Amino acid sequence: MRGVLLIALMALPSAAAAQSNQGQVSITIYDEQALVEDTRVLTLPTGEVYHEFREVSAAIRPETVSLEGEAIEIAEQNFDFDLLSPASLMNAAEGETITLIRRNPATGAETSEQAKVLAVNGGVVMQVGGKIEVLRDDGQPVRVVFDDIPENLRASPTLSVTFDSERAGSRPLRLSYLTSGLGWNADYVGVFDEERRTMDLQGWVTLTNTTGTAFPNAELTLAAGDVVKLNQRAANANRNNSYNPNSSYRAGTERSDADETVGDLYLYPIEGRTTVATNQKKQISFLDATGVAASRAYRYSCSWICQAEEPGSAESVIDFNTGRRGGLGRALPAGIVRVYMRDTNGKARFVGESRIRHTPAGSDMKIVTGYAFDVKVQPIVDKREMIAEEEWTRAAEYRIASNAGAEVINVSQRRQFWRTEMRYVLTNARDVPVTVELVQDGLNGFARGTRMTEESLQGEQRSPWQRVWQVRIPANGETEVKATFLTDF
Repeated sequence: MRGVLLIALMALPSAAAAQSNQGQVSITIYDEQALVEDTRVLTLPTGEVYHEFREVSAAIRPETVSLEGEAIEIAEQNFDFDLLSPASLMNAAEGETITLIRRNPATGAETSEQAKVLAVNGGVVMQVGGKIEVLRDDGQPVRVVFDDIPENLRASPTLSVTFDSERAGSRPLRLSYLTSGLGWNADYVGVFDEERRTMDLQGWVTLTNTTGTAFPNAELTLAAGDVVKLNQRAANANRNNSYNPNSSYRAGTERSDADETVGDLYLYPIEGRTTVATNQKKQISFLDATGVAASRAYRYSCSWICQAEEPGSAESVIDFNTGRRGGLGRALPAGIVRVYMRDTNGKARFVGESRIRHTPAGSDMKIVTGYAFDVKVQPIVDKREMIAEEEWTRAAEYRIASNAGAEVINVSQRRQFWRTEMRYVLTNARDVPVTVELVQDGLNGFARGTRMTEESLQGEQRSPWQRVWQVRIPANGETEVKATFLTDF
């Protein structure tokens, strides 16, 4: 409340409850959660011990807590997350008596009186000297004094554990738990040199801490990959299916010696120790590669029957390989790649960005940076006509059941077949020749297949639904590609 100063008279913690702050902390950060391992050296008696582990994450998952150490056995654990604040103190004082100290603005004299807190509900209602009073937010100098701190309030998130100690003495105990609120993402900066056909690639990780707890001098490891959590499999599947990066790649088969793995996760230890403050974003470099082989190309993708009234721009693409042969030899965590090119004065200019998936080493990457001003493609349907069934196959047979489900009827359904003659007009207004990767997509026809009877340029059937041509266009010139498809759609 503005204008009201709340002061608590602190009570000393009970002697029966030993406390400790963070020790040596090691954190492994995943996509949406983190594993915190906190090793603290405690001096323990023999018998039952009640200990409060302070400075744990406020977003801890209590069911994941484990405590490891010699000669101990856990009996009970509690997570106290109701933190000490003016509001929580006042809420805890409901039904109790507090002290109000008022100061006269004119004379500076202070007076005190006892008040019973009747309710804290959108404001504080008190009984003062037999009258009902509301503690107003009117800027008047008023202090509220509490006799002690309620047992359930903590200055920081606290995990209290009761365990049996089989022997007395000092020894390390390792507290481990999973927490939300710690995350990371990767960002890349690529400076592409078209003349040298190389790219310098630097990778940064951005750490985010919203746990409500700082982790000073922590050992950090980043885990790249998808971890399935309970009730999250369908969500992960939907996320993967809807993931729509601006880049594409052909998966590699290399395993780099520089990459540490566990299971199907890639681990990226951060050199040295670092402090992850609460409510902070921190950037740390994890990749610095120079002279990676790269080239610039153009690509145009066309869905089925993609006739256009006007030419469209080809995508401008940076090609490079993440394997050893390309000079990189690293797996790349999912993130955003931002590409720069130098102008005639040598100044780096931003030319575009793309999102990439988790990418194994040895992958052929195609990073889309933008759309070409002067390289255009116009797909045209020259002719589309129905053809006789004999040009394709016999009619298909389907089994269907009656509504009653008692009988099964075999029926023959005639299918329709089409011949489609496509023409792709590619133009180049640049004063140097260019090559465009022309992709005709959508050819599968609900898994029934597509037949190609003619093409003016030999293409590659990259998949059942995709035909690809590498089209060379002369400087300030034009190239046409013609293709004839037989389909049942």
